[in-house]
Amino acid sequence: MSEEKKVAPAARTERPARPEGRSEGGRPERPQRRAPGGRAGGKFKSRRKFCKFCADTSIKIDHKDPGLLGQFISERSKITPSRVTSTCAKHQRQLTTAIKRARVLALLSFTPLHHD
Repeated sequence: MSEEKKVAPAARTERPARPEGRSEGGRPERPQRRAPGGRAGGKFKSRRKFCKFCADTSIKIDHKDPGLLGQFISERSKITPSRVTSTCAKHQRQLTTAIKRARVLALLSFTPLHHD
């Protein structure tokens, strides 16, 4: 049988003090959450977005109204997303179909190269 040497465990030494901002688990503490509204201590408060068509029911989405539909198209002739225009999903779907129909009827341009 082979002889194994028994090694005495090393004497425990004192650990250095933990750096600030560290918890017992060794992870840094999480920063505090921001104030409501997305800004920390800012003086501006973000307004709640609302759908233009839900708020005013007299406005109808019509493919024959290029003035109204032009508000929802970028300068590159792209349909702006609902997170930018703050329209609800129902009205965003109606807007996209109306814009596409207006493009087929040549009331709106497909690309920015097409001029009136």
